[in-house]
Order: sequence, then C-alpha cells, then structure tokens
Amino acid sequence: MELIILLVIAAALGFWLISIYNKLVAFKNRYQNGFAQIEVQLKRRYDLIPNLVETAKGYMSHERETLEAVINARNQAMAGLQAAAADPGNAAAIKELASAEGMLGGALGRLNVVMEAYPDLKANENMMQLSEELTTTENKVAFSRQAYNDQVTDYNTYRQSFPATMFAAMFGHPTDGELLEFEDSAEIQAAPQVSFN
Repeated sequence: MELIILLVIAAALGFWLISIYNKLVAFKNRYQNGFAQIEVQLKRRYDLIPNLVETAKGYMSHERETLEAVINARNQAMAGLQAAAADPGNAAAIKELASAEGMLGGALGRLNVVMEAYPDLKANENMMQLSEELTTTENKVAFSRQAYNDQVTDYNTYRQSFPATMFAAMFGHPTDGELLEFEDSAEIQAAPQVSFN
C-alpha cells in the first residue's frame, strides 16, 4: 500500500514537473515566433529604404551625406536583425537591434526633413507610393513589436513565478527574454511622417 502511495506521489510530481517544463517551452516558443513576425516586417522595411533613397537621389544631388547616412543606418539595422534572428533569446543581440533601429529611425527622420525642401520630389508619384508603403510597414513593425513584448512579458512572468523559477535554469531557461525597446520609443512608435503637401 505504501509503495502505491509513493508511486502515485512520484507520478504526480513527475506530471507537475513536466507541466512546468512544457509551459516554459510554450512561452519561449511564442515569443520567438513573435520575433519572427517582427523580422518579416523589418526586412520589408529594409527592402523599401533603398528604393526610397534611389528615388530621392535624382532630386537631392546635394544631399549625398543624408542619403548615405540612411543607407548606412539601414545596413547596421539589417546586421542587428540578423544577429537577433539567430538567437531571439540573446539579450545583447536584441539590445543591439534596438539601438540600430533607433539610429535608422533618426536617419529617416533627417531624410524626411531634407525632403521638405524639394517640392518636385514630394510630388513624385513613386515617392508618394514608397512613403505610404513605408508608413504602413512602420505601423506593422509597431504592432509586431508590441505583440512580441507581450509574449516576452508572459514568458518572463511565468519563468519568474514560483514554482517555475526553481526549475527554469535546470530545464534550459536560465535567463529572462529581452523586451525590444527602441531607444527613442516615442519617435519610433509614431511612424515617420513624409509629407508631400
């Protein structure tokens, strides 16, 4: 009889530990999938930027430095995305991506200010279409980033809660997930404004 009670207790304990392990895995997979959604939107954004710069180049021949700054910031952001996509759980990679995205947002903001001085460029149909696509993509990036941060928060909350916190490191979850916070959060949440009026 005692053996049966011990076996039932051991089985219950085993199922309890399996439940903790499975929840940790599920939450981690959700936030990694959330990052994949951000990756899709950022790649789209990075693909639009060279077209935007190429269109502007014909009108803004005296603004070469601004155009090069946008392309350099885009390239740094792409490198940051590749590093973060390789391991969305790497806090340093997520912080590097956030920093690079902040620089890209600043460079695009400067480009938008400079473009105001070129009425023909603002009226260019191709430029208007590219700007609209970029704004739409910026909104999608913001929504994806919010969903990712929500999923990371859920993972972190569960991982830090008792009893999961006692077993998380043992089950291969030694650290919290990193939120993706852009350096100038207010600036990045407001999609870049490109006005052609």
